[in-house]
Amino acid sequence: MTFGSAVEISAQNNPVVVMETSLGALTIELYPEQAPITVENFLAYVNDRFYEGTVFHRVIPDFMIQGGGFTPEMMEKSTRAPIKNEAANGLKNERGTLAMARLNTPNSATAQFFINHGSNNTFLDHSGTSSQDFGYAVFGRVTAGLDVLELMSGVSTGRQGPHENVPNEPIVISSVVVQ
Repeated sequence: MTFGSAVEISAQNNPVVVMETSLGALTIELYPEQAPITVENFLAYVNDRFYEGTVFHRVIPDFMIQGGGFTPEMMEKSTRAPIKNEAANGLKNERGTLAMARLNTPNSATAQFFINHGSNNTFLDHSGTSSQDFGYAVFGRVTAGLDVLELMSGVSTGRQGPHENVPNEPIVISSVVVQ
């Protein structure tokens, strides 16, 4: 499977992080020029080691893989205040991109993020100013470890308490390090 990009972004000064998981490593390029608030927020969580020991708690093949907020016991971690939604930054929810997870209100993202696994998640893109149309802010792209994404998308999932699509065997984030 390929993870194409319709957006060409200069990688010269873009920060790169390596996310080690129980299924392997993901290398992620971040886009501070297009999503400065979102990248700053994500890197603050990285530098605080917030993501260490969290899990990818929601896996829906051909759609997305979400993580960054729950422990393996599905206890939600406390976060900083929500940030401004930068979904109108021109980046698209294409396969392999990272975007901020949020509640139904546009400016509610904190620490959780998702990796687009679907090839056509355009319905997640910014298309208007209403809560329903505002979209999800893309702020990075997986540049290495696409095989790990495929492993993640293939895990068996079930229900854990009120949560659906939870991997039966936790996919744990052991570290996220800026390169």
